[in-house]
Amino acid sequence: MARKSRKSTTGIDPEYLKKQKEALVRRHRQVIYLNDSEMAAINRYCDQYRVSTKAALFREAIMEKILSGLDDTHPTLF
Repeated sequence: MARKSRKSTTGIDPEYLKKQKEALVRRHRQVIYLNDSEMAAINRYCDQYRVSTKAALFREAIMEKILSGLDDTHPTLF
């Protein structure tokens, strides 16, 4: 029995992967302040839905709101 030969793939350029990884690094720090009732609501949500990282929750919620707002107000030709 002959073995099947593997096709040689070039793969992804390591330099490209390095640039992609660098683009995802978060360098800009933002601080928000919450009152007691806002913090309680967030803690309750995190406990209920087993959210372990609040930073990811905030980031996703904020970006979802921003991107949906940008979609709603996109420029039109007429």
